[in-house]
Amino acid sequence: MAWIALFFAGLLEIVWAYTMKLSHGFTRPGATAVTLVAMIASFGLLSLSMKTLPLGAAYTVWTGVGAVGAFLVGVIVLGEALTPMRVAAATLIVSGLVLMKLSSG
Repeated sequence: MAWIALFFAGLLEIVWAYTMKLSHGFTRPGATAVTLVAMIASFGLLSLSMKTLPLGAAYTVWTGVGAVGAFLVGVIVLGEALTPMRVAAATLIVSGLVLMKLSSG
């Protein structure tokens, strides 16, 4: 159950990163509200998962899912550059997430 909560916390991190971009420095109320709600929910689920998961594993997976997800949203939705170096970086992050999960049992 903790891993599922952690996965959803990571997805919410993607949501708040994207809506923070859309908020234009918190000047757009709708996007700002979604950002804040998603942040609170993401932190809440991360906290829930940390009741049973090791700190290092939980935090690494949470930030990794958020980072790779935000990268994908940037490329797919916002038209950001998809360069070989950025793909390699995302691949290394995903590899690290898999290793962290495998090492945590």
